[in-house]
Amino acid sequence: MSSNSSPVPVSFKVRKVSRVVEIEFDDGATFSLPFELMRVYSPSAEVRGHGPGQEVLQTGKRNVGIDGIEPVGNYGVKPLFSDGHVSGIYTWDYLYQLGRDQGTMWAAYLQKLEDAGFTRESGRDHEAGSDAGGHACGHHP
Repeated sequence: MSSNSSPVPVSFKVRKVSRVVEIEFDDGATFSLPFELMRVYSPSAEVRGHGPGQEVLQTGKRNVGIDGIEPVGNYGVKPLFSDGHVSGIYTWDYLYQLGRDQGTMWAAYLQKLEDAGFTRESGRDHEAGSDAGGHACGHHP
């Protein structure tokens, strides 16, 4: 990897039983990304919104699976999540960021659940409203 290029994966494995994506990059970094983390931090507009403050808290994703992965050009993948979410494109840079920052991102997610009135654990199992996809948190002011 040259100093001006982004890391590129040399190994990418979906572990359905343990619910993690194992990814190794050409700079030697190796990450094990839980499906749940990937799902709640999907780069899609459905999750992120269309601007700051429009993010939609994802709940009930503890047991989400990945039914398949579609390649997107030479720069990323699109996971097909078991809850029907299929619109997020995960670039290699974003997967690297998820791996590098997963401790901080996980803590921030648990805090957001707590701030929305869930216990840290119940929000991971809770399905919001009647929408089994968990696309809305139901706690908008």
